[in-house]
Amino acid sequence: MEIFNNLILGFSVALSLQNLLYAFVGVFVGTAIGVLPGIGPLVTIAMLLPLTFNLPPTPALIMLAGIYYGSQYGGSTTSILMNLPGETASVVTCLDGYQMARQGRAGPALAIAAVSSFFAGTVGTLLIALFGPPLAEAALKFGAPEYFALMLAALIAAA
Repeated sequence: MEIFNNLILGFSVALSLQNLLYAFVGVFVGTAIGVLPGIGPLVTIAMLLPLTFNLPPTPALIMLAGIYYGSQYGGSTTSILMNLPGETASVVTCLDGYQMARQGRAGPALAIAAVSSFFAGTVGTLLIALFGPPLAEAALKFGAPEYFALMLAALIAAA
């Protein structure tokens, strides 16, 4: 029940009028910049990071999250309408989205991209909220041998 109480507290903070305004501005500006081909979410956040310097921490993080999600959706817009992926995550969207746009169904393709992005973000956030505390407890039990094994496995996987 503690997880649900924390989620309710988080939603009460995020759904305040001031934070919703910062989220809207972040999504709007992030989408406007993310539509530009070749500019992905990380570059968009790096360019717009100075907008959040004078904000308190909570609205700044909410605005940065809005910028990230807006620019992620903006990349799917260019891949659907122009067959030009804005970042690597939008490459697969070019395959079906652009074909739908050529058939005159660009609106449904953009709506599918928006709804699926919202659903995936919501499910991912809930999974992180549910499995985060047990994984953090397991991570706190790691010692030097476990860190060595983890680094060795990462190097082997990368090679």
